[in-house]
Amino acid sequence: MVYSNSLFAGSLLGASAQSSMPPNHVIRPLELTDYRKGYIECLANLTLVGDVTEQMFAESFEDMQRAGCYFVIVIEDLEAAKIVATGTLVVEQKFIRMCGRVGHIEDIVVAKGQQGKRFGFAIIKQLMELATATGCYKSILDCSPDNVPFYEKCGLENKGIQMAAYVPGVPHKL
Repeated sequence: MVYSNSLFAGSLLGASAQSSMPPNHVIRPLELTDYRKGYIECLANLTLVGDVTEQMFAESFEDMQRAGCYFVIVIEDLEAAKIVATGTLVVEQKFIRMCGRVGHIEDIVVAKGQQGKRFGFAIIKQLMELATATGCYKSILDCSPDNVPFYEKCGLENKGIQMAAYVPGVPHKL
């Protein structure tokens, strides 16, 4: 059972990202009610999402909340009651680095028509602050070569090559 409308405690968020928001916009943790505010549609600007029902969303939300290592943040346009940007930090517990933690930054997306407002930068900045607040010794992010300049402006460094193996028969492309 979901014990809170927010995926994680909003008190973990730093004030610096919120101060960069334009009027009538807020950066905050994902909420259970964001399904109805277009969260899935926002994600669809990034990749294949599929036909995610509200029940499926709620079950995944509860699983993520229970695990305690998922930090999904959103930017909401309060006037339109719409999610206009999102990003995820997944905190991985390691045995290396004296049982350190690594933050995996994933699913960074700004909805079409919302680019140019520095929402992507605000999402990355907030996720990096969350990684620090949760004890991560580093944060990593995979991206296409076209997006490298943007992420370098956000303070990340190109450190390698991403590899992937997709399960045959499971859709993974738009």
